[in-house]
Amino acid sequence: MRERIVKNDLPPGSKLSEAEIAKSYGISRQPVREAFIKLAEEGLLLIRPQRSTLVTKIDYPTVLQSRFVREAVEADIVRLLAQDPQPALVQELRSQLRNQAKIGKTSSADFINEDEIFHRTLAEAAGKDVAWQFVEGLKSQMDRVRFLSFELFPIATLIKQHTAIVDQIEAGNPDTASRAMREHLNEILKTLPQIIQRNQIYFDRCEDLATDGSPFNRE
Repeated sequence: MRERIVKNDLPPGSKLSEAEIAKSYGISRQPVREAFIKLAEEGLLLIRPQRSTLVTKIDYPTVLQSRFVREAVEADIVRLLAQDPQPALVQELRSQLRNQAKIGKTSSADFINEDEIFHRTLAEAAGKDVAWQFVEGLKSQMDRVRFLSFELFPIATLIKQHTAIVDQIEAGNPDTASRAMREHLNEILKTLPQIIQRNQIYFDRCEDLATDGSPFNRE
């Protein structure tokens, strides 16, 4: 259900029924109710007791704040990795980069999955898998934005940025690796206003966008 919401298969405003979902998955209503509660905690659902459960709009301030937290966490992750570069990790990351380049030519959606694997690999290699799980819970709204932006998705740029991160880890440059990650995670801010303008019905709380679509305050 989370994946369907994040990929916008269930767009904002969609009404969900415990009974119907339970029937479609062939399970009882209790796990569906628990799933609804978890998704509501992530800001993906609005539960209105005795009335209805709705898929929420993408909350613009939450997108910005989750990106901010993710940058702080992942910049430190690559800093740690660059302090003691592991050849096996670098080899694995190079292999992922080649796969990203191959998949990026045919499918933006599959590239997003590869991007997820890349960042999770970094976190796990640094022994920060719990921190990554925390980040994953925060970035649901940002992931929804990514699945709205295929036509604006700068895959070549993102792969180049991934490559720069791996290069600096391999070279043992903690500060430069950290800066490379920060630059990478700031990329979404360049296209976010345009994505919102093209998909206004998907977004909520965008009042701090200027008339030209740029954010008054990025964070």
